[in-house]
Amino acid sequence: MAVYTDVSDEDIARFVAEYDIGTVISFKGIAEGVENTNFLLQTDQASFILTLYEKRVNPDDLPFYLGLMDHLSAKGLNCPTPIHGKDGVALRRLCGRPAAITSFLNGMSPRRIMPHHCLGLGAALAHLHTAGQDFDMYLGNALSVKGWRPLFESCRSDADGVQPGLEKLIEDELVFLEANWPHQLPAGVIHADLFPDNVFFFPGKDDVSGLIDFYFACNDLLAYDIAICMNAWCFEPDNSFNVTKARNLLSSYGKVRALSDDELAALPILARGASLRFLLTRLYDWINTPKDALVTPKNPREYINKLRFHQRIDSASAYGLGEE
Repeated sequence: MAVYTDVSDEDIARFVAEYDIGTVISFKGIAEGVENTNFLLQTDQASFILTLYEKRVNPDDLPFYLGLMDHLSAKGLNCPTPIHGKDGVALRRLCGRPAAITSFLNGMSPRRIMPHHCLGLGAALAHLHTAGQDFDMYLGNALSVKGWRPLFESCRSDADGVQPGLEKLIEDELVFLEANWPHQLPAGVIHADLFPDNVFFFPGKDDVSGLIDFYFACNDLLAYDIAICMNAWCFEPDNSFNVTKARNLLSSYGKVRALSDDELAALPILARGASLRFLLTRLYDWINTPKDALVTPKNPREYINKLRFHQRIDSASAYGLGEE
């Protein structure tokens, strides 16, 4: 359950009165997500999402996230649109937390990822990247290669307690990535967290109906965002890599935004980096989340297996490119 801050009926009524969105009919907590408190808000006009930004979110970054959603929505990308109050301000405060209301998107996240979902995903990700090219705000990625070692040092001593040999695996991988990470590839706004629960489809449809949760969005290498998606979408529950899903993702992306030869050549390294990033953040949460916390941390071992897979890859052709 990802509701950290309790909000009373009176708090909600006062808050919604600052907008021109009607009268509250109901609101209920949303269990999904781990970073913020989210409520499904129903008024007599429409449904909305109310988000209270918790301590792990830097308030200084919120104008970037909300501004990006406004920008992408104006460019035709179906994503949550921040609702501005009667005074024109979207970012407000509720119960001592920064808070905002966004539009509600229809659709469902896939419970079982099929190859056709990856076709829709690739096109949607490429549209996001192209739509974000002229966004005039900048936010560096705090969880890219420069941020991984400090994160590792904060939980290094407990790594082998999660899995024997994990400390050496991470240390060796960090040394490799720090020496070989590409820096001259095309860059721009990336989502950085486009896991299946952040992508909506209409039942029985291949096209993506909406993208949500832009609170890890930042500026970084565009192909790194693809690598994050490969890790999140193209592995089966038994940890085997599904090359058909990867081929669909990459080919549909390329039909909207062509990947350069340098980007394709860098994919194996970028995929290793994406694996290490989520291995480290999950390891940190696994070690530091109290046993009585409302959120159950995700097991980092999944990303150990993904990292080891990508370490064996030396060409993007292993991801299905060039196959019929």
